[in-house]
Amino acid sequence: MAESAVCPAFQLGKSQYNQKTFSGRLRHFLDVIDPRTLFVSETRLKECMKLLDDFKHGTLPPGVSNEQLWEAQKIKQAIIHPDTGEKIFMPFRMSGYVPFGTPIVVGLLLPNQTLGSTVFWQWLNQSHNACVNYSNRNATKPTPASKFLQGYIGAVSSAVSIAVGLNMLIERAARFSPATRVMVQRLVPFPAVASANICNVGLMRHTELKEGIDVLDSSGNVVGTSRIAAKHALMETALTRVVLPMPILVFPPIIMAFLEKLPLLQTHKRLVLPVHSLVCLAAFGLALPLAISLFPQMSQIEVSQLEPEIGLATDCKVVTYNKGL
Repeated sequence: MAESAVCPAFQLGKSQYNQKTFSGRLRHFLDVIDPRTLFVSETRLKECMKLLDDFKHGTLPPGVSNEQLWEAQKIKQAIIHPDTGEKIFMPFRMSGYVPFGTPIVVGLLLPNQTLGSTVFWQWLNQSHNACVNYSNRNATKPTPASKFLQGYIGAVSSAVSIAVGLNMLIERAARFSPATRVMVQRLVPFPAVASANICNVGLMRHTELKEGIDVLDSSGNVVGTSRIAAKHALMETALTRVVLPMPILVFPPIIMAFLEKLPLLQTHKRLVLPVHSLVCLAAFGLALPLAISLFPQMSQIEVSQLEPEIGLATDCKVVTYNKGL
C-alpha cells in the first residue's frame, strides 16, 4: 500500500510521470539525463533488460516491486535506442550530454578568442551535436551515411561562418569600448550555435520528411508511415535545439562579467577558469531538462491531421510517434 501511494503501477514502454504536463515531462527527462546511468555495468544492464522481458512475457519472479521495474526501464532507455535496440555510444547519450558537452561550452565562451580558436570550438560543438542528434534520432527508417555527412558539413559551415562573421564585425566596431567588445564577443556563440542547430537537425533528418516516420496505435503497433508526423517531429526538435543553447550561452557570460569584478577573482586569476566551468555546468544542467521537456519524446497527433491512408489503417483517433531528442 505504501509503495503504490508513492510509485505508480509499472507500464512497459510508458513513463512513470504524466507526459501531458510540463512538470511530468521534466521529471521524466531528469531521469533520461541522469548521469549516474553512464556508470551502469553491462551485467546490470542485462539484468534490467531481462527483468523487463520477464514482465512482458508474464514470467516476472515474485517479489519484484514497481520501483525496481521503473528503475530497470530508466536504465534501459538511457542506454538503448528505442528504435534500433542498440547501445548508444556513451558521449552521445542524453545522460552524457552535460558532462561531455560542458567542456565544449566553456571553450565556446572563452574571451578574446582568435580566429583559429573560434573555428575549433564551433567545429567541436557541432561535431558533438551532430553525433548526439544522429544517435538519438527517430530510426524507424534507415538514414544513409551521406545524409549524416551532409547535415554535419552544413551545421559546421553555418556555425563557423556566422561566428567568424560576427566576430569580424565586432572587431571593426570602433565605438565599442574594450569591455563592451569582450562582452559582445562572449554572446556571439548563441546566434551561431542556434542557427547551426536548426541546420543540423534539418539536414541530418531530411530523409524523414521525404519518406515519413512510423506512427503507432494505442497498442504500440505500426499503422503506417507519415510525412506529416515527420514534419511535426522535426519542428519540435528544431525548436528544442534553439531554446537549449539560450541559457547555456547567454547567462554564463553575463554572470562571469559580474563575478570577474569581485576582489577574489581579481586577486586570484587562476580561479577564473574553474569558476567559469562551474557556471557553465550549472547552466547546462538546468537548461537541458527544461528544453527537452517542451515536448514529449513519444508525441501524439490526431489521425485526422495525417494522411488519409493512416485513417483507413486504424480505428484509433490518436496515434503516437517517436519525436527523437
